[in-house]
Amino acid sequence: MSEKKLHKHGGKSSEAILDAKKVLSSIKLGEGDVFMDAGCGDGFISREASKIVGADGKVWAVDRYSQSLDILREKVREEEIENLEVLEADLTQKLPLEDEKVDLCLMANVLHGFLYNEEVDQVIPELLRILKPVGRLAIVDFKKIEGTPGPPISSRITAEDVNSALESRGFQSLEELEVGPYHYAVVLIKK
Repeated sequence: MSEKKLHKHGGKSSEAILDAKKVLSSIKLGEGDVFMDAGCGDGFISREASKIVGADGKVWAVDRYSQSLDILREKVREEEIENLEVLEADLTQKLPLEDEKVDLCLMANVLHGFLYNEEVDQVIPELLRILKPVGRLAIVDFKKIEGTPGPPISSRITAEDVNSALESRGFQSLEELEVGPYHYAVVLIKK
């Protein structure tokens, strides 16, 4: 690994600058879907997803930071959410989920860190394993624009970077979307 400083995964919540409803509507999360929020942080998107997938669906909120997950666990308890399961797991390791279980996986403000830290080849095989044969992966990340909220410009990625990294690793790009003033989304399907 090079001498560059590694990107620190985890941090502030994006809830104030990213509209969970708009993101989930844009990426076409539906009732009855099995959804994984990979790198969920405090789970504001996971909680919104639980409303959309309903009683017949399931939400897996996955992160490795117990402090963020403690916030989410408390919200799940307070809001009596029954279809959301919190998993403390490192996305660069084998995930405690069965093969081909997930319809749609979201990585919101997460992939740029894995690319910057050269960890994509540890993450993507697990996502391919847990996604159903026609499963979709949605990447939401910060636009590469100076002076806007988000990580340093040097660690931000464009939609083209996402496609380049993932199309060579088992995914095919379906569409690119605007999901807010600071974010874009790329939706890909498992090849």
